[in-house]
Amino acid sequence: MYPTQQHLEKYAALAVKVGVNVQQGQTVVVMAPITAAPLVRLIASKAYEAGAKNVHVEYNDEELSLIKYKQAPDEAFSEYPMFRAKAWEDFVEQGAAFITIYSPNPDLLNDVDPNRVAAASKAASTALSGYRSSLMNHTNAWSLLSYATPGWAAKVFPDSSPEDAVQKLWERIIDATRIGLEDPIVAWKEHNAKLLQMVEVLNNKRYKQLQYEAPGTSLTVELPEGHIWLGGSKANAKGIFFNPNMPTEEVFTMPNKDGVNGTVRSTKPLNYNGQVINGFSLTFKDGKVIEHSAEQGYEALTHLLNTDDGARHLGEIALVPHDSPISNANVTFFNTLYDENASCHLALGQAYPVNLKGGTKMSPEELLAHGANRSLTHEDFMIGSPDMNIDGVTQDGKREPIFRNGNWAI
Repeated sequence: MYPTQQHLEKYAALAVKVGVNVQQGQTVVVMAPITAAPLVRLIASKAYEAGAKNVHVEYNDEELSLIKYKQAPDEAFSEYPMFRAKAWEDFVEQGAAFITIYSPNPDLLNDVDPNRVAAASKAASTALSGYRSSLMNHTNAWSLLSYATPGWAAKVFPDSSPEDAVQKLWERIIDATRIGLEDPIVAWKEHNAKLLQMVEVLNNKRYKQLQYEAPGTSLTVELPEGHIWLGGSKANAKGIFFNPNMPTEEVFTMPNKDGVNGTVRSTKPLNYNGQVINGFSLTFKDGKVIEHSAEQGYEALTHLLNTDDGARHLGEIALVPHDSPISNANVTFFNTLYDENASCHLALGQAYPVNLKGGTKMSPEELLAHGANRSLTHEDFMIGSPDMNIDGVTQDGKREPIFRNGNWAI
């Protein structure tokens, strides 16, 4: 049965050595569902072996969250415990590394008032804005990974028994993270090198615009002057390389927040704060969403778009070939970490300052002036398909194929 102890040992070592690359004397912060305790304990052990000074673990319990959403008074959702936000900012100042195990139950909040979910999300985003800004600036090393849980597995494999569903999900996780290989760490170094090759190609192209065409999608995206493509491992403020997402198959950059025009249609469901949004379309004019529709989760999508002014603008564009390991698994994961690495995607909300030359040293006002979006939210949604074509427009106006039929054309 998966995962074996050996798989978990390799997964923990991968998180510590490649995910956040723990340094001597460093504090490590781990956030995880209580069901992931077996992996968390191994991560703690591997972190101490790597020289960590302290490993702080913060568990969460979705069932407790559900109880609160159903029974707490409305005013509870406009508050966030500021002592926790302060603690996270203190960890940032200490140079801590952050590991998050993300394993959501997509159907958890189906019967919860979306207004409560939206209020809680906004309160948390506001309180944690300083912490989140540090991570999006790559000030600290951070890594996001997943652990198969019964609730998540049941959504992905609804026709399987609970035990078989978890087993099947673990098989996909093992393949996607390469922990089934003899030496996952070496495999990840090779994978990062391949992603960085494509990053170099795109950065040398210096496209000024991307044009997307697919069923339901006809979108033009302008790229700001000085934009930077990234992918695979990144360097934090101290020059320590880390992998923010495990798995990862994307290369990404920022759009000009006011330079997006046309319509785009989603190709995979989006699990947003425990609510599924599916079959949705967004129409942009001068960078802003002016119309939206959804076959499922319209109210949740509306709340997302109304988070703040920046939530109606894009902060990220990412390219992922359809012929990639996670896409070829032919599974909808209802988990953005996995689904975004099976599909080209966009993100509503905050841009990464690291995607702009000199961006990490700019003030918020300077970033806005250079076309970088600002928002309390950053929500990826999937738009890729085997029918997706993408062209790049060069500085001299030449149009070149980047994607044809969902895959790289360069």
